Amino acid sequence: MTVAPQGTARTDAPGRAELSITSHDTARATKWLRRLGRRLFVLDFLLVAVAIAVALVARFGSGAPRVQVTGALGRVPVTSYAALAIALIVGWLAMLYSGRTYDARVIGIGADEYKRIVRSSLWLWGGVAIICYVGRIEIARVFFAIAFPLGTLLLLAGRWAARKVLHHARSRSQDWSHRVLVIGGGQEVDELVTEFDREPYAGLHVVGACIPGGLDGIAPHSVPVVGSLTSVLQAVASTGADTVAVTASRGVTSGVLKRLGWELEGAGVDIVVAPALTDVAGPRVHVRPVSGLSLLYVEQPEFRGLSWAIKEVFDRCVAALGLLFGLSLFGLFAFLIKITSSGPVIFRQDRVGRDGNVFTVYKFRTMVCDAEEKLDDLRLQNESDGALFKLRQDPRVTTVGRWLRRFSVDELPQLVNVLLGEMSLVGPRPALPVEAEQYGHTVARRLLVKPGITGLWQVSGRSDLSWEDSVRLDLYYVENWSFTSDIQILWKTVYAVATSRGAY
Repeated sequence: MTVAPQGTARTDAPGRAELSITSHDTARATKWLRRLGRRLFVLDFLLVAVAIAVALVARFGSGAPRVQVTGALGRVPVTSYAALAIALIVGWLAMLYSGRTYDARVIGIGADEYKRIVRSSLWLWGGVAIICYVGRIEIARVFFAIAFPLGTLLLLAGRWAARKVLHHARSRSQDWSHRVLVIGGGQEVDELVTEFDREPYAGLHVVGACIPGGLDGIAPHSVPVVGSLTSVLQAVASTGADTVAVTASRGVTSGVLKRLGWELEGAGVDIVVAPALTDVAGPRVHVRPVSGLSLLYVEQPEFRGLSWAIKEVFDRCVAALGLLFGLSLFGLFAFLIKITSSGPVIFRQDRVGRDGNVFTVYKFRTMVCDAEEKLDDLRLQNESDGALFKLRQDPRVTTVGRWLRRFSVDELPQLVNVLLGEMSLVGPRPALPVEAEQYGHTVARRLLVKPGITGLWQVSGRSDLSWEDSVRLDLYYVENWSFTSDIQILWKTVYAVATSRGAY
């Protein structure tokens, strides 16, 4: 069998083509993935070993008895805890691997990576518990109770830290990103590139596009055209792409997509189909095959039911605990506000909540008392491009207030609003009545859920966001909220507040 020249395709059977770039170019393009996988595996090994070691020392100290099995002859020692520890480490890593926690599709973005880690850990320790029960193997309960939760938490923390390192590396270099070749019409290509550019940490770097008509077609503005729909193989070879993203556009028919799958089969190149379905999260989309077709089922947004009840209970419990343990800090902030400027400590303002209901929001006062009266004099300096008023160097903000705003401490009294059921911990930004009056039908969907102390806008740039991006993020949350996403946003809020990015 002869080898075709670089950048060409050779066909050995009907419907099947092979790339000459398979062995060299694809390996080069995905080398960083293998390197990342090895580093994550070593990290997981160290974290699991630490968890097992801590559990052993916490339960037995410097010495440990042997694991015993209860049988007809009574309790019989069968092995040492050292051997058990090695077996658990090997088994845990094997379960993580079989649970596809090192899959390139989930590493570095989204909640699926964390879910797979938790699921794999549950499978391991559930299996251990069943084996011990059936085999009458006696393992110290304290050892079990420490090793499992500690190991799982360490794995999650380790993946979070690794994710931050990966995101930082991607911000400095494209060597840690997928090289993506986009297929579709010029406009559709530009739209997809814009979406990818919004989240550079996802690691999808577009290196070129194949459009209907090739160089003679309507070219996109964002990336160079490197081929047509019939020269994808050559384009993959010339760009070193490891991922092909297919947009929903004219000319990209089911036949084109099917042929593309055949041509790239065995080349180590992923095919990603981007349907004309934006701002819909993955958990709401399900694929169902019908008569050879892959139909996408999109679930309706959930605004009631068990998940919503869990969110309500969680919000109020956290708000109550926050108010209980934060009273001393609240007193300190109130004291600083009172001695540095005249006026009340708490600022009250009407905001629009769920279903358009108006409520009073509570915040630590960060401006002078007559801030509202001075607003008209500053409107010409507004830096916002929408219904909001934003001014980086707002002269109405007090010295202490600037510090409170920087770390979002002024928002803490809103825990009272959460406890009263008027707000949520996570949700869209609470709107002023004058802002809500300007909402059209689309933007008004922000009012389908309770506003939040934090939200996607808070962890994605805060006041640095444009009005359009702020609305887009709020609507995305409304359409796709889940309890898991709430936990993620709360976790990311800690980082956003610590760095004080976009706060003024």
